[in-house]
Amino acid sequence: MIADADHWFWQDTSAGTYLRCQLLADFEHGFFTRTFAPAEPHQLQPFLNPQASVHRVKQVHGNTVLPATIAPHTASPLSEADGLYSEAAGQSLWVCSADCTPALVADVQQGQVAAVHAGWRGTAAGVLRIAVQQLLAQGSQPEDLRVALGPAIAGEVYQVEQQVALQTLQSLEPTLTDPQPFLAGSSPAVLPDPDRDRLRLDVRQVNRQQLLQLGLKDDQIAIAPHCTFQDETRFFSYRRSNQRQVQWSGIVSHS
Repeated sequence: MIADADHWFWQDTSAGTYLRCQLLADFEHGFFTRTFAPAEPHQLQPFLNPQASVHRVKQVHGNTVLPATIAPHTASPLSEADGLYSEAAGQSLWVCSADCTPALVADVQQGQVAAVHAGWRGTAAGVLRIAVQQLLAQGSQPEDLRVALGPAIAGEVYQVEQQVALQTLQSLEPTLTDPQPFLAGSSPAVLPDPDRDRLRLDVRQVNRQQLLQLGLKDDQIAIAPHCTFQDETRFFSYRRSNQRQVQWSGIVSHS
């Protein structure tokens, strides 16, 4: 797993800076900050590739992942889903977040991509896993995939009920009845909380472990060293403000 600042960098634009990941350096992509609000994907697209088509969904905290061609940004109403995968070159896929994990996936050989919104509910339902499986079904090989897990609320500050932690961890071990085994290790998926009825849940670590179960290796996965809750200057956080404000993340497929 890559989690240090050396593998993440800020891209300057006339409107501000957005975050990029070295693992996806061959792809036009970006994790945009609150600086760009209230711009939506079709307005952010020129920062990545003005010629690419724009695709987005109405996010519902589930595990539906759709092909890009049936989710254009002009659709009315928008399709309900929490992930998109490309079917052709020149498709830009977008998800929004404000504490949940924005995940961008790319196949460095075939050029196909996916974009996923993974909160604890979507993670518990395996939404990122499903997106990766869609790419594998289209011919990707696990060793060719690269995944960037963008700015999200960090496990050290994300307090949840024990049942929420357990439900999320059961995506890794369905028969699990006690979260305690996942408190161990150098990158634990849960952390202790002063409240005995609560835990601190690291949603990005749970997604990372789901990817490892699919056959990806740690060096194919990067976790952004940024917490939406703690960095108020750059990011919106629903947990911090209780306001429905979001930042967008997008990636463009190529041949």
